[in-house]
Amino acid sequence: MTAPSPRLRIILGKAIAIGPGKAELLRLIEETGSISAAARKMGMSYRRAWTLVETMNTAFREPMVEAATGGRGGGGAQVTDFGREALDRYRAMEEKAVRSVTGEMDAFSEMLDPNYADPED
Repeated sequence: MTAPSPRLRIILGKAIAIGPGKAELLRLIEETGSISAAARKMGMSYRRAWTLVETMNTAFREPMVEAATGGRGGGGAQVTDFGREALDRYRAMEEKAVRSVTGEMDAFSEMLDPNYADPED
């Protein structure tokens, strides 16, 4: 059993503006320059990745990702400066959250059944 860890999600209305999955998607878009390549690395469909990008672009005041349409020269995507700043701030919040609950997480972990097997795994 892996140790449990807190996961930070920023919720805006009913949508998650950013959370661990969207943050990883942003990181991979920045690394690969492509929404489809980032999606493949995460094991998700391009459609799902595009939907997540659209949610982030709508939830924030400025676009997080700018995409170029495909064609002869190929498409591509890049994380905007605004998106990079938002991702950096999210990562900083994530680190603070983890540090602030370390003691409680250790105690909470003792309450969990180490033999539990998640049916989703």
